[in-house]
Amino acid sequence: MPDKINTESIFDSAACFQGLYPEELEKLSDSKTRVQYLRGENVFKQGAFSPHVTYVLSGLVRVYLQTGHNRQLNIRMAGPGDFLSFSSVFGESTYNYSALAVKDAWVCMIEKDALRNLLQTNADFALRIVSRNCRNETQLLDVIGNLSYKQMRGKLASALLYLSSESFMKEQVFQHLTRQDIADFAAISTESTIKFLKEFESEGIVELKKRDIEITDMKKLEVMSRNS
Repeated sequence: MPDKINTESIFDSAACFQGLYPEELEKLSDSKTRVQYLRGENVFKQGAFSPHVTYVLSGLVRVYLQTGHNRQLNIRMAGPGDFLSFSSVFGESTYNYSALAVKDAWVCMIEKDALRNLLQTNADFALRIVSRNCRNETQLLDVIGNLSYKQMRGKLASALLYLSSESFMKEQVFQHLTRQDIADFAAISTESTIKFLKEFESEGIVELKKRDIEITDMKKLEVMSRNS
């Protein structure tokens, strides 16, 4: 497969790295390894040794917790510009979740010491990283809320709202997810997911096109997410 990403422009094209000094970019460039993962490949596994911070350059990566022998909970999708395993910068030695490419993805493995040094010496860069990680924290709180008090229809509605955000729709996210994947975002069974999706379609909320899902009434979906 042809290499579509210019090594020299990796950090120049990434929003969170823009504005770094040339010497900072050089240090990062010397401390990174770029890797491609094809659809269906594990980027890393929960519990494995975590030697790097992973930065997504392109594609889509599903982040999930293994909660049992054959059970998992999807906690977020990572796309271009997202960091994974960022806690390793602060001393975590193993991955506390798993990551799998649902679309062919290029990622950059950055040595955690190099990234830690940059955070310590460049306040603007650190602020950008903190801001992005705060958005991830909000998504985790939403996952907890779904598990705690929402009914199944509300859980599925919330999952669809999350997956239909602008950044994911640019990547045509639903075409890369199975019904099982969507069920694991909603924390309900696959059978219930299929049933409720058909109900949503009959109610004019979504349109199902084989694997793809088009949201046709966003307001109804938002109300269902809040009230169900």
